[in-house]
Amino acid sequence: MIEKCLIFNMTKEECMEALSKHANIKPVITSTVWNELEKENKEFFEAYAQSQSKQDRMSEEETCRMIQKMISDSSSKDPDK
Repeated sequence: MIEKCLIFNMTKEECMEALSKHANIKPVITSTVWNELEKENKEFFEAYAQSQSKQDRMSEEETCRMIQKMISDSSSKDPDK
């Protein structure tokens, strides 16, 4: 799900908030995974940070809509749900 946050150009904090609100994933979990991804992919995250500062960001409403769709799509693929 963090991958989707990255596709939506969300910050770490926005991703933590969105996954907490829409997927019941504790922010500490998202933060820990994000930090490990940053360690393993330094060049990507440096470029990601630069691109975030240069482009217009999605509105909160757009972001919520995209996260809801992501959660819905993820749930429909899970045979246990």
